[in-house]
Amino acid sequence: MRIAYTMAPGRGDTDRILLTLAQSLQARGLRLAGTVQINTDRTDGGPCDMDVLVLPQGPVLRISQTLGRAARGCRLDPSALETAVAHVDRGMSGPIDMLILNKFGKHEAEGRGFRPLIADAVMRDIPVLVGVNGLNRAAFLDFVGGEARCLDPRLDALTDWCHAALPPDRATPVRQTA
Repeated sequence: MRIAYTMAPGRGDTDRILLTLAQSLQARGLRLAGTVQINTDRTDGGPCDMDVLVLPQGPVLRISQTLGRAARGCRLDPSALETAVAHVDRGMSGPIDMLILNKFGKHEAEGRGFRPLIADAVMRDIPVLVGVNGLNRAAFLDFVGGEARCLDPRLDALTDWCHAALPPDRATPVRQTA
């Protein structure tokens, strides 16, 4: 099983590094499926807006709800998440080299969200890289039977794992030309 996860310590750090990684891998010609998260600060001082970019080239979907500055509950829009899942599912119907997902979150821990797509990728022997937070790490490790490798949240470490996880004919991709 070729599955790994990363956990960066700062707020939004995992999102930023996975976005940078996906952009780098795509520039090298890898065929990616999945999502990366883009957080945008709000001018009203409220919690940031959360969008996901569906790999490889969109759409970008707003997955957060604006609940007000004082709101403390979960801001995830479950309907938007399921829309993102449907887009990624369609993207996995063609040839892909890797599945990258910004987060194994509460919905995945409960058996929903991207969980079925992770299982599908593993069954198809497609490498999977997932962002995980401390709240859902145990559920993620339980889901993968403890078989996932924890990677340092550094671009070089993630890139090295990605290339090592690929089949030899895709491990050193040549930049595609238009």
